[in-house]
Amino acid sequence: MAISSSLTAPGFLYTKKSRNPFQQQLHSPSQTTSTLSIKRARRPNPIAALALPLVPTISISQTFTKLKSQGKVAFIPYITACDPDLSTTEAALKVLDSCGSDAIELGLPYSDALLDGPVIRASATRSLARGTNFNKVISMLKEVVPQLSCPIVLFSYYNPIIKQGIKSFMFTISQAGVRGLLVPDIPFEETEILRKEAANYNVELVLPTTPATTTDRMKDIVKASEGFVYLASTAGVTGARGSVNEQVKGLLKEIKEAMPSKAVAVGFGLSKPEHVKQVADGVVVGSAIVKVLGEARSPLGRLIELEAFTKSLEPALR
Repeated sequence: MAISSSLTAPGFLYTKKSRNPFQQQLHSPSQTTSTLSIKRARRPNPIAALALPLVPTISISQTFTKLKSQGKVAFIPYITACDPDLSTTEAALKVLDSCGSDAIELGLPYSDALLDGPVIRASATRSLARGTNFNKVISMLKEVVPQLSCPIVLFSYYNPIIKQGIKSFMFTISQAGVRGLLVPDIPFEETEILRKEAANYNVELVLPTTPATTTDRMKDIVKASEGFVYLASTAGVTGARGSVNEQVKGLLKEIKEAMPSKAVAVGFGLSKPEHVKQVADGVVVGSAIVKVLGEARSPLGRLIELEAFTKSLEPALR
């Protein structure tokens, strides 16, 4: 794995209307604030979400600007691409969009995902075991993104990007309609080429910061990050936790003092409605949602449970 330098770098995440796609799935493998508000669910039925009209997505920055003007906070769910399969991911993206997601973080499965906790690592393992690769994910995104009203943020480790070639990778994801990119394992000092190529293809490069990040380094990250700043609530790996790190409020204050106009979304460990009350501009919920998709016993059950869990967060997101 060609990221050894990033694993020792301080301050990043490492302490550091045609055929119904759901039918196909069934028949073939294939500002700081103390409260949040969010759009109410636009569809009452997960199946209805599978026939959404084509709606052009706006950029991540535009999304946060719009929500701020409405006094709302962004809800950003995370799922792993192709877990358990491509058709489920396509359907899940539509359901999450219909339930009021303001952006969706889609993880490219990777075999050496050192920053992921056991739930997301297991989902990546399942995905890779089915033969998932970059080209398959891109093909799926080209089909589904035009049917979504919210932007997609791609989550990828650095090695898969290097394998594709940075310029080629940025061109390809932009052509698939991806609006943002988050790379957790590259030190900030090595992001210049990524930021340059991302800007060339209108992809907003979201940069992460953690409780272990020094103040000066955090200021540089906040200034350079596009779309929003990803504040990991802990310097460890991903995974649902019983409570949110008490440092979060202080970290949010520091970031806002450094650059008041930059949106901040908090992730790592958020899984319960009460957790989201501690965040400022956005909340990322990952492992808890991945677990719902991974444990459901049927294709239909996955979508129903996904919708139910997402809606369970709504009281805290109003």
